Amino acid sequence: MALDRYDRAILQALQRDGRLSNRDLAERVGLSAAPCWRRVKRLEDEGYIRNYIALLNPQKLDLTVFAFAEISLDNHHADTLEAFNEVVQSSPEILECHSVSGSFDYLLKIVEKDMQSYEHFLSGTLLQVPGIRSVSTMFSLKQGKVTRELPMN
Repeated sequence: MALDRYDRAILQALQRDGRLSNRDLAERVGLSAAPCWRRVKRLEDEGYIRNYIALLNPQKLDLTVFAFAEISLDNHHADTLEAFNEVVQSSPEILECHSVSGSFDYLLKIVEKDMQSYEHFLSGTLLQVPGIRSVSTMFSLKQGKVTRELPMN
């Protein structure tokens, strides 16, 4: 089903503040409460809204190192991919995993407390995965923009 302007306005508002009450959301998008609630429910049921989460401040949690690890695998056999995916899914330090085109196979976004913690994770976890040929890491020096909001054009 195509999204109309009200659906897009609802999605935009909830991206910015997922804790909006239905009344406040309805007022913000120009609907009455009941139709707004029905639209939100439909957007949830149709999978446009996957979840509601709290965005935490990493600095308050002493998580100061953001790393981007380029991963190259020896091969793409099922057992190699399974071992790699198992570590990715079970490691809370890995925030994102992208299969990419180019000179390496995967790009991981990793957060750690400090460089020593990152080195421990790299040598004790990532480099222990059978089938990982190489890991090349870039570190974020400054975050110019961080958002989870998707464009609503």
